[in-house]
Amino acid sequence: QVQLVESGGGLVQPGGSLTLSCAASGIIFRFYDMGWYRQAPGKQRELVAAITRGGSTNYVDAVKGRFTISRDSAKNTVYLRMNSLKPEDTAVYYCNAKLVSSDYWGQGTQVTVSS
Repeated sequence: QVQLVESGGGLVQPGGSLTLSCAASGIIFRFYDMGWYRQAPGKQRELVAAITRGGSTNYVDAVKGRFTISRDSAKNTVYLRMNSLKPEDTAVYYCNAKLVSSDYWGQGTQVTVSS
């Protein structure tokens, strides 16, 4: 049974930082490309950051220079370090694992940026 369990969300003030974690089980983690997506109320889910199994990364323009995605294959975990958070970063953040036709999602974790 595949599970992706996100943690680390919460309420933070503008300019603050959070680190999201996604612990994977039931997959051979090192084979999968991993990503973080987010969905704000009334908006479509969008890719925020991705990291390939080889370690290559890409980011949506809105978070470049502020967010960093990383992975630890020893812990089967992918991280999203978020700095200089803005109110427009408020959303539910989802972890994704992808390999060819296999596509798995976590349950999501809420990030709220507000004063």
